[in-house]
Amino acid sequence: MLRKMNWLFTLIILSSVTASHGGWSRAAAQPTNYVLVWSDEFSTANGTLPDSSKWIMETGGGGWSNHELESYTNRAPNAHVQNGNLVITAKKEIYKGTDGITRQYTSARLKTLGLFEQKYGRLEARIKIPRGQGVWPAFWMLGNNIGTVDWPDCGEIDIMENVGKEPDKVYGTIHGPGYWGGNGLGGSYTLPSGKFADNFHVFAVEWEPSTVRFYVDGNLYETRTPADLPAGKAWVFDHPFFILPNVAVGGDWPGNPDGTTAFPQRMLVDYVKVYARK
Repeated sequence: MLRKMNWLFTLIILSSVTASHGGWSRAAAQPTNYVLVWSDEFSTANGTLPDSSKWIMETGGGGWSNHELESYTNRAPNAHVQNGNLVITAKKEIYKGTDGITRQYTSARLKTLGLFEQKYGRLEARIKIPRGQGVWPAFWMLGNNIGTVDWPDCGEIDIMENVGKEPDKVYGTIHGPGYWGGNGLGGSYTLPSGKFADNFHVFAVEWEPSTVRFYVDGNLYETRTPADLPAGKAWVFDHPFFILPNVAVGGDWPGNPDGTTAFPQRMLVDYVKVYARK
């Protein structure tokens, strides 16, 4: 999806985060040498919309440069708080948005643009992803200058992406001018056993001036630096970025839902935390 972004911080293994029988534990101590600067633990009343002082709900059904099939809405059925989680729900329903486009699926895409943006740091979220062919959950970042330089020159950091046909694998990727889409720079992490949709997992990125590191449940699985760029291409990760969680339906990468895909599908976000170096 005019895809995601990425943040990076110094090398810190999340030894303070421990496993529990419900998946990766909610109890995570503050990383060493970092200070918490922004967070949302989704503690408002059940059924309420995401906190409008922290999140903007994007809307529209134009495919988002990926031939996606959903309309994003600002309705509670597609994004609300429930039992301490942000619940993003992809539904199969005929829906005509305010943009005049009629789609057969709805979902939600949130962003912090204009409300919270940060240059460098550690960003993490504890998420239980949805499942199914054609379902495309993501947690990512975009450069806050997207309105002036456009994508991909603004930069994108995908902290976590999953395509439903690969239930045990997630991806972390950076995109910029000359290295975007299928040519983005990143890697993947495969669970030793089970599927990501079965439990919560902690997805994190540490973002520094010349490094981006990707983690799942405290495991460092990919590091990218300017040395990885194609010849003559620019490192565009030296300005503030904003945060986006979303669930897309269909698109060039995941393919479309089929007879095996059950709806509704829900992504649960337990918390989002952003740290800066002390």
